[in-house]
Amino acid sequence: MQTKRAANQGLTLPFRALRRLREAGIFARAGVSLEYQQLAKRYVVRGVESGGAIDNLGHYVTFCGEDGMPLAWLQPLDGIGVNGVHALVVAPVLVRVEMFRRGQTYDVLIARFEPGPRANGRRPALQATTIFHGAEGYLAVDLVKRQRDRRGLEIPTFYSRAGELSPIASQFEPVVRAVTAGANCVPCLHSHYLCAPGAAAAAATVISRLPLPDAKDNFAARQAEDGGTGP
Repeated sequence: MQTKRAANQGLTLPFRALRRLREAGIFARAGVSLEYQQLAKRYVVRGVESGGAIDNLGHYVTFCGEDGMPLAWLQPLDGIGVNGVHALVVAPVLVRVEMFRRGQTYDVLIARFEPGPRANGRRPALQATTIFHGAEGYLAVDLVKRQRDRRGLEIPTFYSRAGELSPIASQFEPVVRAVTAGANCVPCLHSHYLCAPGAAAAAATVISRLPLPDAKDNFAARQAEDGGTGP
């Protein structure tokens, strides 16, 4: 893990990508904020699950716990249009998962946020720790049209600059599957990982019981499905 101030703002996207997202009406709010709860007398982190997709472009942000498990939203949010805000979450510690898709190429950033130490009664800083950063990953499956039924089951494959496989930690695979689904949801009107308080506990139980295949196994399986011609 690596601590970076830049992690607070999310993925660094080129101007052309930001312009295309605006033109497409895709609004994903990556920024998080540090808030103070008067009654509990503690600092918490606030985030908004948001985003969506069009055919060849997607941008999605969601949140989970430190162990990758689903969190209960504070409340759902209604946007003015599609591909916008979906739900608000507040917690002492948040892990944000952000994904940007152009075609079948993906970037993902997983970052952990928590209040820093307090010194002399001053307001603490918001500490951001990068857990995983994958650039130019690839997913051969078309989750927008031909294989929509695979949403929530697929995850892109990421490599280092040297061409070595960069696996995502197994505890975060469920949330990355969800954010991949969100970045392919056309148009998106609902939350893909944050859920109602009662449903969050049930979802965490189900996910904790699911066998999570190794990233290398996922890659080998895709090659077999593609007849050995996959990336």
